[in-house]
Amino acid sequence: MLTIKNYNVKQIGEAKTLELYLYGEIMADYYDVWSGKIVESKTSANYIRKSIDEAGEINAINVYINSCGGSVAEGNAIYNILKRQNVPITVYVDAFAYSVASVIAMAGDKVIMPSNTVMMIHNAIMGAYGNAAELRKAADDLDVMNEASCNTYLVKTAGKIDKVQLTEMLDAETFMTAEKAFELGFCDEITTPVDTASALEVIEQAKQLKNPYAKQAYEQLKQPTIEKKPSSPPEPPAHQTKTNGSDGENDFIENLKEAFTKIFI
Repeated sequence: MLTIKNYNVKQIGEAKTLELYLYGEIMADYYDVWSGKIVESKTSANYIRKSIDEAGEINAINVYINSCGGSVAEGNAIYNILKRQNVPITVYVDAFAYSVASVIAMAGDKVIMPSNTVMMIHNAIMGAYGNAAELRKAADDLDVMNEASCNTYLVKTAGKIDKVQLTEMLDAETFMTAEKAFELGFCDEITTPVDTASALEVIEQAKQLKNPYAKQAYEQLKQPTIEKKPSSPPEPPAHQTKTNGSDGENDFIENLKEAFTKIFI
């Protein structure tokens, strides 16, 4: 039973916005051999269709994408379902929009990419089995699928690139930063990543506790746009000099959880 009306619809005053999350592989429903049941995929075209239908009257749709791609059929169907809606659609790339996930992103009237996200486009890929004639036909079929994707990208980029340039990009399996995607018309707006200063300060405290993961976490969170404060990190309270399950480490863990919650949730 779907709970779209309770979970995915945000209402501010009279305005209702449907929020859809495409996280993970884009895939259809599938049969689970262990349970003998059909498992519903929440990244399928069918799920998106039902989500829109059950949301009722809405004023806008926000789509959040973090996916390395998946089924071309499902992705193209999701794109077309979204394009048929008569409400504004905003697509947010939360991390990756690769392969057919980038095709879905093109459905946005506005595509927003934080400056630390990536989009990738490439030619369709498939496995094939058969004789020489069947394998040649499989290659021809892929050409048709690539042509369909080309049309989707060209509509969104609106003349910033031509078909020859796009074909070269698809052949090369092109990864684009937010800046490059904006330059070529694949996205409409670049935002700054969420400020991670609070998390960096917590990890600085962890470094003083000689936490073995502190350096790695610090490097992963640190963004080029973040300027470290000139002042040295605050000295930890006296009780934080303990290790191995001490109150100091417990405090660090709780502070780190709080910082990560602010960043990622």
